[in-house]
Amino acid sequence: MTPTTLLFLSAADIRQALTMSAAIAAVTDAFIRLSAGGALAPPRLHLALPPRDRTVLVMPAWLTGTDTLSVKVIALYGDNPSRSLPLAHALVVVLDAETGRPRAVMDGAALTALRTGAASGAATARLARPEADTAAVIGAGRQARTQLEAVCVVRSIRRATVFDPNGDAAAAFATEMSAALSIPVAPARSADEAVAAAGIVCTATPSATPVFDDDAIRPGTHINAVGAYTPDRREIPGATVARARLVVDSRAACLEEAGDLLLPLGERLIGPPDTWAELGEIAAGHRPGRQSPDEITLFKSVGLAVQDAAAAAAALHAAEALGLGARVEL
Repeated sequence: MTPTTLLFLSAADIRQALTMSAAIAAVTDAFIRLSAGGALAPPRLHLALPPRDRTVLVMPAWLTGTDTLSVKVIALYGDNPSRSLPLAHALVVVLDAETGRPRAVMDGAALTALRTGAASGAATARLARPEADTAAVIGAGRQARTQLEAVCVVRSIRRATVFDPNGDAAAAFATEMSAALSIPVAPARSADEAVAAAGIVCTATPSATPVFDDDAIRPGTHINAVGAYTPDRREIPGATVARARLVVDSRAACLEEAGDLLLPLGERLIGPPDTWAELGEIAAGHRPGRQSPDEITLFKSVGLAVQDAAAAAAALHAAEALGLGARVEL
């Protein structure tokens, strides 16, 4: 019997193998497949550990008709930043869909940041005004970095602002992303100040309550909301949700987890879920993208296992071609 070998990919390997533009293409295809019924992805398993803010998620997915099969395990510990540790630790296992043979294990935190940014990139490409050239990011963590990176891939951004309650984190973000993206990125004095100056807004925070005031959002703004993923948390004011056109990664997943939509739905501020468009429907041409210059658009993503599967497959293919990673025999 031929021994099984497994490829281990580090965070650095993933970033070298998978460009943001390639991640956007892979994730867009996954959304299209999901909306067309071409994916198997059960609701993710939540394991909440006492006393609070400690959650382990298990997320399997298969893109049907392909060999793209993966399982992600991610641990989110809210107190970790106070210990100088990352909020999230994760691993993604890629399996051969035909035989079940393990093919690779990769750093899930890096992959999650890439695929989450890629989802917002895919949404921004279809929902932001074509001439939008200013961006605001609320939050200054790893997810916030890939949000801005993805927006810059699909729009010609000439300047950006960032707000985080931790001023040092915002300053570090601004310095790093200015150099990485070759655009001026500046800390804002408040979230409202950042949002009011932007045509594209990305929220990537652990906040349980809205992170800006509705009055700060201008007509024509596009918003990517990716931070809240439980029914009792929201980053976006209900009034903003009520006046926005709503686009989601998955209606089924958002009905389980998206407090940004479930809370306004319970408050009777927004219409029923069948009025929400899925991004895969828009990408496939079955529903329209932006419909007017003054329309406010909101993309709500809780994060899907199909994104992990698609991004992991793309990263693995590129890594094998480039000779990246460390291979071991099981």
